[in-house]
Amino acid sequence: MQFALTIYAEPGYDDVLSASEREAAATDYLALLHDPRCVRAAQLESVETATTVRVVGGRTLMTDGPFADTKEVLGGVCLVEAANLDEAIEFASSIPAVRFGAAAFAIAAERWSASGTPDNPGAWLVTTARNRAVDRIRRERTLAAKIQLLPVPETTMDEYDDTAIKDERLELIFTCCHPALALDGQVALTLRALGGLTTAAIARAFLVSEGTMKRRLTRAKTKIKATGIPFRVPEARLLPERLEAVLAVIYLVFNEGYSGRVDLGAEAIRLGRLLTALMPDEAEVHGLLALMMLHHARRRARFSGEDLVLLEDQDRSLWDHTQLAAGRAALARAIALGGRGQYVIQAAIASLQTREPIDWPQVAELYRRLVELTGSAVVELNHAVAVAQAGDLATALGMLDGLDLDGYLYSHSTRGEILRRLGRLAEARAAYRRALELATSPPEQRLLARRLEQL
Repeated sequence: MQFALTIYAEPGYDDVLSASEREAAATDYLALLHDPRCVRAAQLESVETATTVRVVGGRTLMTDGPFADTKEVLGGVCLVEAANLDEAIEFASSIPAVRFGAAAFAIAAERWSASGTPDNPGAWLVTTARNRAVDRIRRERTLAAKIQLLPVPETTMDEYDDTAIKDERLELIFTCCHPALALDGQVALTLRALGGLTTAAIARAFLVSEGTMKRRLTRAKTKIKATGIPFRVPEARLLPERLEAVLAVIYLVFNEGYSGRVDLGAEAIRLGRLLTALMPDEAEVHGLLALMMLHHARRRARFSGEDLVLLEDQDRSLWDHTQLAAGRAALARAIALGGRGQYVIQAAIASLQTREPIDWPQVAELYRRLVELTGSAVVELNHAVAVAQAGDLATALGMLDGLDLDGYLYSHSTRGEILRRLGRLAEARAAYRRALELATSPPEQRLLARRLEQL
């Protein structure tokens, strides 16, 4: 199996090397060229002269590329014959440039050779790359602040703030959500690059197979390269056109946290709070924050030990009532702004579900509006659940029959529960078995197994 190792560098990266270090590096390179695992290796031109060439619509375009402001470009390539990725990484750790390189892979090769490969190499690389991007933003902001301290001629122009976004993570999310990409491509790429979610987790969020999501990610990356989509922080006036994708990213990060990773849930809420400060007149921003807080407030009651506890069985004394109040306040703000979008409606549903007793007919009506707004099959499923909870089991079952959600475990678990209540136990067992086949988390697997035992 062959691996292409790419070495990235910044201008002047080797200026700090002493003469002896340069000589040792040259000797190491010669040794690597004679290593039987090295199929071919080449050093490219100086990074200062690097230029990206693209052919678009039959025209040859020459540009510094979408990442020109970083001046971090490809300095060399090496084709390696290795049995697996671990062996390729081991080889990479012996490349001299790795000791001075700027890329996350170079950092990984150097550190892993000293401390060993981490348990999750992919997550390590994602985190390292994200932290490097954040560090770059911080360096640029520090430089800009220092420049402001320099004496300059008096001017009548207004001071200009280069970005309205004061949080590096939120800034990166807005940067990645470029409107030239399809919405699902924006969201998927950002989740993969910044959220640390696996392709499989993103595929589950979009209700597609992992193979389909891989192809979507590949198409989005290909478009970025082919069209030269710039990687830069958008101006304040351009933020609204990226808001839909940013909201989707934050919500899907929260959902991943809701499934078990509480750290992600808290981070999503933090980003939501920052977003409300950045765009205080956007109703959907307040709606998303309300939705996340209303759900997160129940997190302590959702599990008993390691077992999942459904809403109707939760101990309400464990709910975070301070956060519930904050969520309701955010919802009130969203409604006052005229919010009627999907996040505001979902937050209204979440708020109703924290009341005692729950007004299920009203919940069903809100889900009906949400179905009209989104056309989502998953929302239709939730509508059916609310109709069943309101007492109309036969209608709810008929609603499920029209949905194409065979690969969605909650479709089968919902069908099983409705069939159980209707006394159709054999069909209920079949539905629960199918749901159990699709379940991936141990708490859900145990809950479904208990349901089957009770039948």
